[in-house]
Amino acid sequence: MSNQKPSFRVEIDNFSEKKANVISSNTFESSGYEWFISIYPKGDRLADGHLSLYLNVANYTTLEPGWNKSVNFYFVLLNQSDKELYKSPRSKSLFCAESRGLGYRKVLPLSKFQEEGFLEKDKLIIEVYINGGDVSENKKKTVDINGFQVFASQVTKVGKIFTEHPDIALDFKPTKQEVKTAYMNVLLRVIKTLDKPPKSISETRLSKASSELSELMNVGFKVDWLKSKLEEVSLERKKPDVDGSRVQQLEELVKHLGLKLDEVSFGRRLSDDANEYLAQQVEERVKNLELMDVGFRLNSLNTKLDNVVWERKKADDTNESHAKQVEKRVKNLERLDLSLNNRLNTMLGDMERRKSSDTSVFEQIQDRVMCIAFKLESLNTKLEEISKERKKADDANGSLVQKLEESVKNIELMVSHLKVELDKKKDKTSDDGFLLVD
Repeated sequence: MSNQKPSFRVEIDNFSEKKANVISSNTFESSGYEWFISIYPKGDRLADGHLSLYLNVANYTTLEPGWNKSVNFYFVLLNQSDKELYKSPRSKSLFCAESRGLGYRKVLPLSKFQEEGFLEKDKLIIEVYINGGDVSENKKKTVDINGFQVFASQVTKVGKIFTEHPDIALDFKPTKQEVKTAYMNVLLRVIKTLDKPPKSISETRLSKASSELSELMNVGFKVDWLKSKLEEVSLERKKPDVDGSRVQQLEELVKHLGLKLDEVSFGRRLSDDANEYLAQQVEERVKNLELMDVGFRLNSLNTKLDNVVWERKKADDTNESHAKQVEKRVKNLERLDLSLNNRLNTMLGDMERRKSSDTSVFEQIQDRVMCIAFKLESLNTKLEEISKERKKADDANGSLVQKLEESVKNIELMVSHLKVELDKKKDKTSDDGFLLVD
């Protein structure tokens, strides 16, 4: 076969750009049969990333039942320059009605076609070489009847047709013997169907016979008589049967209704089960939502509680800070009072010793005492405000405020006592006619 010319050659341009799942070649004839090639550019569904090639019988519909054909064939892949890229093994294969297409699922990896320089100008050429082998179509001895080749077993039936309807094939159009034989087989099949008892023919088979009859008329067979018989059979099937077939039909109807009822019951059960399941899902979702709501409320309450504790702590810290500030100021006042007392005593001692006539000292002392009194009054006001805030925040700190108030009162008493002594000294000095000089 090495010197054999290819049985067929197909050229594919822009191969890498092909998007089709399968590419079918034109039909060609070889070894008495018609063929075509199937090319899968991306591989078939089981090719695992390989190019797939198949040789197929094209005219299988015109062949007799039970046909088969044994041939040797192989594929050759070429680039644009006719350089051989791949050659498949030689295969002796048996084609038949069950295996009309044979070939190779994994020819070449698709990645191979992507290699630089492998596929010249993205053009792939495929050649197939077929060597005719043994041919077997289960052919029996045929007889020619009015230009139709029929088997010996069909001679009586076909002869009867031409005897009763001599003009049946006068306008028959096809000329190829295989096609003529195929249509004769269709005619015999329709006649066989319509010869059966009308009640035994199914609606599907009757519909198929009608389609086949139309096809026979289209190719030129004169079968008006067969068309009339088809209509009679159709009407006969619709007539009521008085010999018991009607009862049988009713029984079948009852059985059908019973099946329908079972289907409805089953469907109802499925629906009830589905509704129950749906109700359970809804109930679970409601419970989940309730739990989510409770959890949300607890989280909200915890957040509010944390805020209250934080505000309370903040208020306590603020009050404690205020109290410390007041305490510090009171201590400063105590130190100021001590210093003032010492200074007054010193000044009074100086007044007694010096007996100065300058009265301005008394005025200055009086101003200073009044300033101290004003400061004490201001501190007392602030102390009352702090005490009110402290009582609102936490009564536990009240004792400290009370101590501070007592300290302030003691200071006020001391200052008042100093004022009295100062007045007395002033009166005494005036009576003596002396002026104090600071």
